[in-house]
Amino acid sequence: MESQIKQPAKNMVSIAVSLLLTSASLSVNAQNQQLEQQQVRPAVVMPKPKIEPMPPVISPKPNTKPKIQIAILLDTSGSMDGLINQTRNQLWQVVNEFSTAKRNGVAPILEVALFDYGNTKNPQDKGYIRKLNNFTTELDRVSEGLFSLTTNGGDEYCGYAIKTAVEQLQWSQSPNDIKSIFIAGNEPFTQGPIHFQEAIAAAKKKGISVNTIYAGDYKEGVNGSWKSGALIADGSYMSIDANQRVVHVEAPQDKEIAELNAKLNQTYVPYGETGKESAMRQMEQDRRTNQISGALLAKRAKTKSSTYYNNKSWDLVDAIEEGEVSVGQIAEFQEQDLPEEMHDMSVEEKKDYVIQKAEERKAIQEKIIVLGSRRAAYVAEKRKEQAAAAPTMDQALSAAIKKQAEKKSFSLEAEVKQN
Repeated sequence: MESQIKQPAKNMVSIAVSLLLTSASLSVNAQNQQLEQQQVRPAVVMPKPKIEPMPPVISPKPNTKPKIQIAILLDTSGSMDGLINQTRNQLWQVVNEFSTAKRNGVAPILEVALFDYGNTKNPQDKGYIRKLNNFTTELDRVSEGLFSLTTNGGDEYCGYAIKTAVEQLQWSQSPNDIKSIFIAGNEPFTQGPIHFQEAIAAAKKKGISVNTIYAGDYKEGVNGSWKSGALIADGSYMSIDANQRVVHVEAPQDKEIAELNAKLNQTYVPYGETGKESAMRQMEQDRRTNQISGALLAKRAKTKSSTYYNNKSWDLVDAIEEGEVSVGQIAEFQEQDLPEEMHDMSVEEKKDYVIQKAEERKAIQEKIIVLGSRRAAYVAEKRKEQAAAAPTMDQALSAAIKKQAEKKSFSLEAEVKQN
């Protein structure tokens, strides 16, 4: 019985072994066939993907020039006519005093913004404050704003005005640039819904100094917290006689400078949508300045011969000099975007025309600078003969900027005043 049971088991083992051997044999045969097919079949060579070269990454040229940013906040309430007159009479002198400024041998960019406050004609919900222009290198816009100012009684909110200038202007991010607010007025510094300490704290966070100019007696300004505001803002405090009339000393060089200034205007090549309008603004500011005094026009002409007078947004000569437009791009402008005298010119003639204007401008500016130096020496001698006068707006601005320039490592060559 036992032998009968074992016999079927042996048969089952035998069958299993046979199946395994058969399966292994089939697997080996399949592998051999596959190897034979691989040897017979020609290798398929995949083409290499074509890799297009990446275009070079051209980063915009960083602006390495240092900056001087000045925001002027003028009280235009009823009693401030003298302050406005002084500022519009002395703007060009202040700019000229810093025409030799450099940091590490590089001339800075000057940007000026203008606000008026304390005037009931300005919106009440904005603290009676108005921004006439953002930071701009186009000094004619600042001059235009100054000539447009009129006085009217109102509430003078100094803290509100400072905070507005801090928030609404595009201040430089560099801690090495000069960033200054100049606020001038004659009412207590503490007026208004925004305390001056709050406004100054916001300014200091951006590295902005606040300089205060009180139009009246020095001690009155101290009592009205104008000096306190300047001290906590790392700025300067000064009192001025806002009613003092600015006297411009006429000099023998004024007539020739005026003639050169007229020729200088002919070297400007307006382009774009605002070109014609801006060229007219330039002429108008010359006219209004000359109405005040030929001596004042001479100061303005000197400014127009400096690097601070930059009109790259509307003048092709400045635009090419500053790298805003290339000479080759002149061909891309439509006729309506260029002055009429260029309409019938060929591309090469247009290029030559702009280059010629640049050369003419440089020659005229050099002559104005030489005459301006002679004029300054003449005026300095005349000033010695006059009695010392009370400080005015230009002295307040100049003294504060010089102080801050020293802190920021700007070098200032001596410049003789040419009032």
